[in-house]
Amino acid sequence: MTRFTSLVPTGVTELDLQLLRQSIELAEAAKARGRHPFAALVADRDGKVIASAGNNSMPPEGDPTQHAELAAAAMAAKVLSPQDLGQCTLYTSAEPCCMCSGAIYWTGIGRVVYALSEHALLGLTGDHPENPTFSLPCREVFARGQRQIPVFGPMLEEEAAQAHVGFWK
Repeated sequence: MTRFTSLVPTGVTELDLQLLRQSIELAEAAKARGRHPFAALVADRDGKVIASAGNNSMPPEGDPTQHAELAAAAMAAKVLSPQDLGQCTLYTSAEPCCMCSGAIYWTGIGRVVYALSEHALLGLTGDHPENPTFSLPCREVFARGQRQIPVFGPMLEEEAAQAHVGFWK
């Protein structure tokens, strides 16, 4: 049985929770379209959404490198300067994998807020071949870089898990 975290960490605002819930809603919409149930968005410090994306890695036409976090980070990097990206937050329905964490780092996004932990996601997906999870938390990836990226999560895990219920069977 998967155990979910329901605590909201210190430093997380009501605006953060609203935007995180928006990423969860986008993940639900992706599932409704028959896509993998993941989504992310990048917002500025005032909550203006700069970019949002669902996961486009699903076979046969998808690209396995087009995770939602990577796609949203890349879109935001096309419209904002590195300095402006440093003031932005990436909100995501599930913890960024190591590939997406690299994209977040290299685009210069300033902080990350995520819902479902990689550990909880594994409990929902099991050994499904379309989601071979990495046991490498985003905090560990960011810790190897030369700049600090504050990470807030997991939180709202039960809400985020709903998009995955029944999908990976």
